[in-house]
Amino acid sequence: MAEGSAISPSAEAEDAPPALSVVIAVLNECENIAAVCQELATVRRDFPRSEIIFVDDGSTDGTIEAIAAARKIDGLSDIRILSHDRRCGKSSALRTGIRNARGRWIATMDGDGQDDPSAIVALYAEAGAAKGRPPLVVGVRPRRSDTIWRKLATRFANGLRKRLLNDGCPDTGAPMKLFLRSDFLALPQFEGLHRFLPALLQSYGVSLVCVPVRHRSRLHGQSKYSNLGRAVVGVRDLLGVIWLRNRTRLPASVREC
Repeated sequence: MAEGSAISPSAEAEDAPPALSVVIAVLNECENIAAVCQELATVRRDFPRSEIIFVDDGSTDGTIEAIAAARKIDGLSDIRILSHDRRCGKSSALRTGIRNARGRWIATMDGDGQDDPSAIVALYAEAGAAKGRPPLVVGVRPRRSDTIWRKLATRFANGLRKRLLNDGCPDTGAPMKLFLRSDFLALPQFEGLHRFLPALLQSYGVSLVCVPVRHRSRLHGQSKYSNLGRAVVGVRDLLGVIWLRNRTRLPASVREC
């Protein structure tokens, strides 16, 4: 399936769309899928009407089979699986999931076990309590369960982004976020977008709410990104986001005459 292509939902699904779509982009997470899905099954009863969407970004280790097997877990028989034919990147995978989601609200999380899905309940409650235009809610990680080198790299990257973009978010790369589907799809799409949502959505008038969440050690496997590789790409993307924000021109209101 090509990135961004839409899949027609069943007639039954169209009759009762979910309020919330949980989108999880994964790459070679076969060993972690079962535990992540077990947690999702436990907390899903506290969600509003929801759907769970996994987007496989070209895995080669049996990740798709592991997700399909998770449909046997009580409460997860309706898991949706979307699959890229090759690795396109996390932002592309998220866009595929969000493009095909049926919920008004989107919640994102990682599939490596580091995110606690119960936090989605708190993020959704914060969104519902917000006044005015629906916000972007970010699950910030006060205590990172990472190596010292990754913590230092993340602290530097977040500090640089916060200083240059003035987005008010202490953890803009946090995977747990909740936002309107329509807001995400209105943004210009590029790989690395997911790390700059606070700054980009603010340009479109979307306010930011930060909620502390628990961060855990990865269950199995290793991160798909090195500190150096992420830093090099991050600086390039940061310059691009600064350009995008400077070139964004939106009216305060529109009326038909």
